[in-house]
This record gives sequence, C-alpha cells and structure tokens, in this order.
Amino acid sequence: MLALAAPLVVLAAPPAHAAGCAVPKAVYTEPAPWPQKLVDPTRIWPLTRGAGQVVAIVGTGLDADNPQFGHGRVLGAIDVVGRAGGVADCDGRGTFAAGIVGAQPEDSTTFTGIAPEARLIGVRYTNGEGPGDPNQLATAITRAQQAGAGTILVAVPSTSDSPALRAAVQQVRAAGAVVVSPAAATQAGARSYPTADPGVLAVGAADSAGAAVQTESGDYVALAAPGADLVSTAAGAAGKDGHLWPVKDPTFAAAYVAGTVALLRAYRPAMTPDQITARLTLTASRPPGGGPDPKLGWGLLDAYTAVSSSLPASAPAPGGTPSAAAQPVVQPAAAPGPPARDRLLGGLALAGVVVAVLAGVVTAAVRRGRARGWRPGRLD
Repeated sequence: MLALAAPLVVLAAPPAHAAGCAVPKAVYTEPAPWPQKLVDPTRIWPLTRGAGQVVAIVGTGLDADNPQFGHGRVLGAIDVVGRAGGVADCDGRGTFAAGIVGAQPEDSTTFTGIAPEARLIGVRYTNGEGPGDPNQLATAITRAQQAGAGTILVAVPSTSDSPALRAAVQQVRAAGAVVVSPAAATQAGARSYPTADPGVLAVGAADSAGAAVQTESGDYVALAAPGADLVSTAAGAAGKDGHLWPVKDPTFAAAYVAGTVALLRAYRPAMTPDQITARLTLTASRPPGGGPDPKLGWGLLDAYTAVSSSLPASAPAPGGTPSAAAQPVVQPAAAPGPPARDRLLGGLALAGVVVAVLAGVVTAAVRRGRARGWRPGRLD
C-alpha cells in the first residue's frame, strides 16, 4: 500500500470485495506540486503530448475508473496473478504511477500527468504483498510489449532477479521497447530488479533540494527524478476524481521518466532505446561534481531539454559515457499556432491597417500637391 505523510480522507467507500484497499484523500486543488513544476509538461505540449504512444504500468494493476484517465485512454488490463477480483488496483501504487505518466488536465484539479495523450495498459503481477516474483514480472513485461507497449514502466520492482526476467528485458528491448524501473530497495546494499539488470533505464529519486531519497545505489542508475512531496491519481475513487498526497516514495520517480520517454518516442519516433537513454542522461541536470552519482546517476531529469534539444555531433554513441563537455544545444519549443479563424481575422486586421496607412499617405500627398499648384517639390 502507499505510505502517506497524512491520513486519508475517504470520499467514497470502496466495493465490498475491496476492504482495506487504497482510497483517495480528496481532490487536489492546491498549487501545482514542485515535481510537476520541475518537469513542466505544459512547456513541452506545444511539441507533443505523447499521442500514439502506449505505456504499460507493470505492478499492482490500474483503476481505470478515475476520470482523470479520460475516455478510451486505458486500453485494457493484463492480469498475471490470476487471482479473484480481476485487475482493479487495490494496492494503489499502479494507479498512482499511471497518473504521473498520463493523467489528463481537468478544471477540478491542478494536477496533471506528463503525457496526457499517451494510452495506458495496467498490468498486475503482484497484489502488493511481499517482494514480487521475478518470473511473474518477466511474464508481465513480455505480455506488456506484446500488447503494444513501447514504454514499459515497472511500477513495483522485485527484490530478486532471475534468468527469465533478464531474458524478458532483452527480448522487449530487441522489439524496440524501453523498460524504465526505479531504484527502490530499502535495505543497504540491496538492489531492485530489473532495475539493476543491463538494458534497463534505472531511475533514482530526489527531493526538492536535489538530495537522494532512496537507499539503493549503483553505477547502473542512469538519472534521477522527483521522489518526494508527490501528488497523483488515487485508486478506489468509485468513478469520481480523487488524489493522494503528499507521498514520499522513490518508486514513483520512474513514472516521471516513463512519461518523458513517451513524449520522446512521440516526437522522435526513430529513436532506439539506447538513444533515448543517452539523450536523457546527456540532458539531465548534473549532480554536484558533474556525476555520475551512485544514487542520482547523471543528474535530475530535464524533460523539456530532453525532448526539444538538438544534440551535438560529439554526443556519445549508445551505451557510451555522457561527457560533461557534451552540452546539448536547445531548440525552444514552438508556441502553439493560432487557429485558422484567428489567423484569418488577424490577416484581415493587418490588411485594414495597411489600407488605412496608404489612404493617409495618399491624402497627405494630394494636399501637398494642391498647395504647390501641382508643381514637383525640390530636393533640399
């Protein structure tokens, strides 16, 4: 279950079979939280909102009844666990992560996801109790890619590895999918999986001061994203808007990166998983000392620069080491153009101004000509 810094306020009782499941605190109406301001998705939306992308949320399921997911944005659900109750998200972590990725803007709340036009698939491989079986996780990742997901977010990683899990990661990468997984182990020296496996975009977590939130560390951590003071969609809202906050959990940092990957894939569809990883690490805000940091990787996610920048020719090859000297050249996102009707009215208005100016010039010339008896003037 989600660990919260404040007690929950129950908006609606969960279904009878879901006793003890996650419920919303309320509808979030406070100013946008710092993680949302940091990522600033509205700055990227003139370029892309993630249309055409499918993101799988692999973990505890996804409560698609939260209205902020919108009509038709949740493509379906996959249940690897196969237990009674279907794939509705009792634990709540899958729904929370999905909101960070793809919740749509609504007038009722200041919270919004990063890629609101991306479509989502909820995949349940665990009910949230225990460490999570790596072989079931492997099956979940494989089925997510087979269902069309180009970005696979492991919202609940396992505490153990397996040959099947490593093979699943390599299989979906070969098919072009990006696997994003958090460094979320809570014990010193422990690792999350598939986070620590080759080929995975491993994400650390930071607070508003830039300090690492998680315990886990390693040279496999590529970059970091917000992991404290988080707001997102809640499961168990019974078809109404509902959110949870403030949440401090390094697991959800990976959701910010997964949402950015969806934007990248939509705006730059020819990019490979390795190129996406290189772009994200190159454009990250460097940690103290220039990086890499064992918990923050190459720095804090800079979503706008990652999507809109034009990288130099000296950018490292896929799998290479980012260089502090390889600074991206940013091409600012273009402001959205005015509707055709507005452009027409603007053109007519401009034409009116031009006609008025010309009429003034002609009138002045006629007056001067009459005053001179229509004789040509003299150059002084």
